[in-house]
Amino acid sequence: MTERSRNSEQDMLASDDERDRATERVRDALATGRIDMTQMDQRLTEIYRAKTRAELEVATRNLPSPGTRDALVVDRRLTSRFALGMFGGFARRGEWVLPPAFTAWSVFGGGLLDLSEARFTSQETRVLAVSLWGGTKIVLPDDVEVQVEGVGIFGLFGKRGARRAGPGAPRVVIRGLALWGAVITENRTSGNPKHNGELGGGES
Repeated sequence: MTERSRNSEQDMLASDDERDRATERVRDALATGRIDMTQMDQRLTEIYRAKTRAELEVATRNLPSPGTRDALVVDRRLTSRFALGMFGGFARRGEWVLPPAFTAWSVFGGGLLDLSEARFTSQETRVLAVSLWGGTKIVLPDDVEVQVEGVGIFGLFGKRGARRAGPGAPRVVIRGLALWGAVITENRTSGNPKHNGELGGGES
């Protein structure tokens, strides 16, 4: 793209959809701690006043582009080490932080581990998933390597989510047992994890 054509595009009037996307980026920045409430208010004011695409870019300066994620291996406080769904269920979703080893049990119940926005504290994370007359769904992002080594006995331990990733990507190793139950692994794009799994259960 030439400098002239770029300037012409930046001078183009902003659409409502572009303004909505800019607003979402600012709100996401608040949710992840990049900006505070005062900065969010200032940026939202800039967005509402913006007439052109260039002015929208100013309002979203220094914020991640849509669809990108920060470093996946982080030095943060752990969210959870253990999940239990017994005669009930559990769910872990959103931007939560996993330890190097995480355990999930489903006993006459169900659970959801959604790793699509998760962060890790180790380059390799081991997940032990045990389902006894229950079910666990594990949703995996597309920017990590996944190895599935579980066993199903009168049950299913699905390996759909297994994949290789590029050099330096975090690795998730999923092991465990499905006895008269199921542990299902799937890619983020193959389902809608927000509407799967039961809530409740225990954690520590």
